[in-house]
Amino acid sequence: MFESLSDKLQAVFDKLATKGKLTEADVNAALREVRLALLEADVNYKVVKDFVARVKERAIGVEVMESLTPAQQVIKIVHEELIELLGKPAPLDLSGPPPNVIMLVGLQGSGKTTTAAKLALHLRKNGQRPLLVAADIYRPAAVKQLQILGEQIDIPVYSEGTEVPASTIAKNALRHAREKAYTVVILDTAGRLQIDEQMMQELEQVRMVTQPRDVLLVVDAMTGQEAVRVAQGFHERVPITGLIMTKIDGDARGGAALSIRQVTGVPIKFLGTSEKLNGLEPFQPDRLANRILGMGDVLTLIERAQEAITEEEARAMEEKLAYGDFDFEDFLQQLKQIKKLGPITDLLGMIPGMNKMAKAVDPQMAEKNLKQVEAIINSMTRQERRNPALLNASRRRRIARGSGTTVQDVNALVKQFREMRKLMKQLGLTGSKKKGRHRGRRGPNLGGLMDLFGG
Repeated sequence: MFESLSDKLQAVFDKLATKGKLTEADVNAALREVRLALLEADVNYKVVKDFVARVKERAIGVEVMESLTPAQQVIKIVHEELIELLGKPAPLDLSGPPPNVIMLVGLQGSGKTTTAAKLALHLRKNGQRPLLVAADIYRPAAVKQLQILGEQIDIPVYSEGTEVPASTIAKNALRHAREKAYTVVILDTAGRLQIDEQMMQELEQVRMVTQPRDVLLVVDAMTGQEAVRVAQGFHERVPITGLIMTKIDGDARGGAALSIRQVTGVPIKFLGTSEKLNGLEPFQPDRLANRILGMGDVLTLIERAQEAITEEEARAMEEKLAYGDFDFEDFLQQLKQIKKLGPITDLLGMIPGMNKMAKAVDPQMAEKNLKQVEAIINSMTRQERRNPALLNASRRRRIARGSGTTVQDVNALVKQFREMRKLMKQLGLTGSKKKGRHRGRRGPNLGGLMDLFGG
């Protein structure tokens, strides 16, 4: 979402880096470009003005002008001020006696129902027993959608249809949660405009009977500054305790994420990073600032790998790497693990220094190449996958026919595989046999697979 802003800021910093010593004129020129970049990203004008003023005050001071690396000092200041702008991490309030109630509100179409399921899955991973509640009585499809999502993630959904008032459903659901020892109740309320008096009164009634620990406004990042106005409108009627920004993986300019905390005073608690049900991340200001400035986000990448790969899988792969037993079945497993982590361009963008390489990869071509590789490997027999030395000319022709590819495609994959296995064997010998077994969790080898994605 911040690709355009990130590119423009990076261009500003690259220009500063060419200067050995910065003058006040250099700083002013750079900050003019920063101001324009933020405004074009749809950041609130007052927020931009205050942000640039704070950066300028520090950037023309002693810490920059007398620094041996003035350009790096400016980047450091911008990074720190971005974190300050985004606010501190704000976890959910689950400190009360269970069940704790979380109430989701927002406009229709903002992604509330899907977000409710994502939030329930996130909470279960963190040891909670969530109950989803279908409190949208105006859209039968929303009730059905929540039930389907609940089945997909094996989390129960409480529903009384669309004929019972939302406040009654919420009250009964809370009683049911106490009886069944659920620890968290997630209320999926109906989408509404913040200026709709009757609908806002309904929200107030639901809030009164359930006394939620958190009232979270779900806002669509692609609506830009409209998201800020929506947040202000809701906050005036039903005091919200946090925000969930959805669709941040879309083609949006991203200004809402940088404005909304400063304008409303309400913290962002989660970001919806994809349409998948595991595509919800707790909001970490420092990590988002890193992404915006092209510094990567290694911690998030590690966390994704830890969720996607078990300790047993990591240990088994480590043994294979150490002894050079890596085969096509392991190769296929690595590809599947990478798919779990997200689009390859997103993953590369999280690695420091790989931001430009990520932009060079065509996401559609990467997906096409990945499917082609899977088709080729799946067209091999088990014996061929486990012993690639068996792949003579006739077998390769058969695999090409079975996978809908050419013999040249099969040959290219086999060559890439052999080169990668040779590299992995060297890394395994160095990392495990000579230095002792490393027991940390090893993630998918992104670097070794880059040729497959057009990088």
